[in-house]
Amino acid sequence: MIFSKYSNMKLKFCTFAFILCISLVSAQRNAQRIAYIDMDYILKSVPEYLDAQNTLDAKVTKWRSELDKLTRYIEKLKTDLENEKAILTQDIIQEKEDEITLKQEELRRLESLYFGPNGDMFLLRKQLVKPVQDQVYNAIQNIASRRKYDFVFDKSSDFVMLYSNKKHDISDLVLNTIVRDRKVKERKKKKAEGGGAKKKELSEAQKNAIAAKEAAIKKKEADRAARKKKIEDARKKRLADIKAKRELLKKKKEDAKKKKEENKKEQDNN
Repeated sequence: MIFSKYSNMKLKFCTFAFILCISLVSAQRNAQRIAYIDMDYILKSVPEYLDAQNTLDAKVTKWRSELDKLTRYIEKLKTDLENEKAILTQDIIQEKEDEITLKQEELRRLESLYFGPNGDMFLLRKQLVKPVQDQVYNAIQNIASRRKYDFVFDKSSDFVMLYSNKKHDISDLVLNTIVRDRKVKERKKKKAEGGGAKKKELSEAQKNAIAAKEAAIKKKEADRAARKKKIEDARKKRLADIKAKRELLKKKKEDAKKKKEENKKEQDNN
């Protein structure tokens, strides 16, 4: 079995090497331009990618800690049940087993929620890391189009490079393109923010509109507070009236009872 697996791997490697050699010979014959990059090196040199990866790692650590805590709790429930089973009634045993089942279902649900095919980790990676990867791929496509490369390989991928000449490595060129694009975007953003601030400073109409809006919000909040106070005062008055009526009714009952007792006592004396 092991020999068969090794033979298949050796066969695939030899086949790949043969195809790669044919491709290189064809590339030289047809004057095709080939370059390669080291994606790991590029991504580790992009601050946005490192920040995104750190955020993702922190979330994954938190999720795994939560799952580990729940797993330990389930194991404790199982151990306690096993130790106490001899002195428990069948109803209590059933309750504890049901609790264990529910916790196990919760564990499976959380595992799927966090690490499933469309789980939180997948969505967070897509949200954080994919924009950086797209930035890298756009830079590669831009360079390949400008320099007319026919093939650009990734040295750090599963694609095996049997030989690579450093002069064909365009990783630093990709990084420079990304840095240049970032600086251009930052300048545009600062320019837009500066223009917007200047426009707001010169626009008295906008200031008056904002002030009027804030005044309207404050008036609305004051009216709401006044209505709330009015309702609360009315509620307190109703409670006070009810309490007064109850006390009056109680006093009437006590007076009637007292009068009845006096009448009875007077009759007994006669």
